[in-house]
Amino acid sequence: MPERVLEAAMVDLVLLAFIGLMAAMGLKRPFVWVLLYIYIDLVIPQKIGWGLIQALPLSLMMFVLAFGGWLALDSKEGSRFTFRQGLIVALLALCAFTTFRAVFQDSAWQKWDWVWKNLLFAAFLPLAMRTRLRIEAVALVMVLSIGAICISGGMKTVFGGGGYGTLKLLVVENSGIYESSIISIAAIAIIPIAVWLARFGTVFRPHWTVTVFVACLSLACLLMPVGTNARTGLVCAAVMAVMMLRTVRNRFVYAGLAGAALVMAVPFLPQSFLDRMGTITDHQEDESASTRIAVWNWTLDYAKQHPFGGGFDAYRANSFTYQMPQVTGSGNSRSITYVEVTDEGRAYHSSYFEMLGEQGWLGLGLWLLLHGIGLLQMELVRRRFRPKDGEKLGWQCGLADALQQAHVVFLIGALFVGIAFQPFGFLIVGMEIAFGSYLKRQDGTGRQPRFAPPAEPLAQA
Repeated sequence: MPERVLEAAMVDLVLLAFIGLMAAMGLKRPFVWVLLYIYIDLVIPQKIGWGLIQALPLSLMMFVLAFGGWLALDSKEGSRFTFRQGLIVALLALCAFTTFRAVFQDSAWQKWDWVWKNLLFAAFLPLAMRTRLRIEAVALVMVLSIGAICISGGMKTVFGGGGYGTLKLLVVENSGIYESSIISIAAIAIIPIAVWLARFGTVFRPHWTVTVFVACLSLACLLMPVGTNARTGLVCAAVMAVMMLRTVRNRFVYAGLAGAALVMAVPFLPQSFLDRMGTITDHQEDESASTRIAVWNWTLDYAKQHPFGGGFDAYRANSFTYQMPQVTGSGNSRSITYVEVTDEGRAYHSSYFEMLGEQGWLGLGLWLLLHGIGLLQMELVRRRFRPKDGEKLGWQCGLADALQQAHVVFLIGALFVGIAFQPFGFLIVGMEIAFGSYLKRQDGTGRQPRFAPPAEPLAQA
């Protein structure tokens, strides 16, 4: 017992020492507080520790430091408020309105406690990300924060751990970003951003050591759907692989190597993973998938009666009965019988239906518009800076590609998981807004040269 207490105290001490050091650095460079808040919001170190750190409101403390530091100490040169930031503020106001009139007040206010910070920080973040170096720094902290979780999960997967809802990551908890499907989506989403950092980074400049680290990190991220047995992660990985066909030079070689790697990997995959992935082809034989379909139908009916939504956690009001097929036997003796199943209080299992049920048609519209504009904006930047014959890929086109791929992965994962307000999704949105604003400031009109000057030195960040 004393050893456990000492170990817990040491974990707390190391985490608090790191946070304290970063906070002290922010006295000279206030933007460091923004990065520190992102780290705390993604990794949630207060859940890793065991003692004092759990009692501290670290997220709120760093939020105040990040916003207050920018307001009082940081330069505002180049900061501009955009239409997409206005959409975030409008969504925040709508969430406040629906929370006051929520059907389930207690649970609604519990969700509001973290949603308002994510939305307000997402609207604020582009104001502070006014240089290329700051955009890169946010991307780097996001990749390393989620990567720390993935490295732990990837190693445990390789050495035999894992299973749906049972893979132990940095915390012994299956919720938030540590939930099996959510971490699988985030892991796949950061891969293109990590690759961009390896090719065009200025904090860690391109070097073989950086390339090796990113390759190993990408492998760890790809192992997360395997270790968690999350079907959503597999779908996201397939979507990302297809999207990368747009950017690779030799598409046929890439497709061939990807196919060969998949064939060689199958014998090494755990049977539990193969069995769970097999349910993708027939949702009617899987209770989880059948429940989702029933919840989505209930949400559509609920939205007809409550067009402005029912507030956070309105799904607790659902109750439905559906026919669940049960298969017995195998081969020619296989038979199917239908059993009536009644369920209630089941979560949406989809960000789109989460927005519809909680914030109504207006909330869903704002959310879709916010993400749709981002995809369109990155596509326009990508085409504008796309290399011509004989030119090398520039960092602008590379970053637009990476953010667009990460964003699409997030939106595909959001089809099957309720991650509408998760912080890593809004970080992608914030980087897109800041990146677009940075390009428009280059000559004051948005007609910047195809290749912008090198990033500002760290002292100017």
